[in-house]
Amino acid sequence: MTVSRFPQADFLLSVAAPAQFPLDQGAEVAFAGRSNAGKSSAINAIADRKALARTSKTPGQTRLLNYFELGPSRRIVDLPGYGYAEAPPAEKRKWVPLLEALRTRDSLRGLVLIVDSRRGLRAEDFALIEWAHPDRRGVHVLLAKADKLNQAERAALLRESRAALGDVATAQVFSAHSGLGVREAQGALQGLWETGTVTLKGG
Repeated sequence: MTVSRFPQADFLLSVAAPAQFPLDQGAEVAFAGRSNAGKSSAINAIADRKALARTSKTPGQTRLLNYFELGPSRRIVDLPGYGYAEAPPAEKRKWVPLLEALRTRDSLRGLVLIVDSRRGLRAEDFALIEWAHPDRRGVHVLLAKADKLNQAERAALLRESRAALGDVATAQVFSAHSGLGVREAQGALQGLWETGTVTLKGG
């Protein structure tokens, strides 16, 4: 029987306004990605919980900032998916001050960006990396749903993605469905919490 790396993982709270943020202490890492990129599934796989974050085949289900606590003073923040056109404009406008307030928090140590491996990195993904201030915080990219690609395609995608990211972010292939790269992603999250950096072993 495998022991969970985060046995205390649990939902903490949803945030709709900056005043609702938890105390700015400890360490937190934001999780972001295009709608339907597999963000909720990635959170569940990394936290080793089947239903910690709600998953749906309908894009745009995360409408608030959802906080999860994975250990004492160790949190992840699930951000609304971007690229989803059907969210009401008034609701989208509320996200802007919320995300800007999140960016100013001292406890925000980094960003995990989930990208659908079949689509690759896009301009909106690089905009999120810029939002995270990669010169001050670590950014780690999960090339998700990599089980949909063969080994040669995964290797080529990883090589191309790392070349495009340069030194602003680290990247790995990942699949919540098959478990590919889950342990590596858990280690990356620990590194972001502890030092704001990610050190990858091997490819």
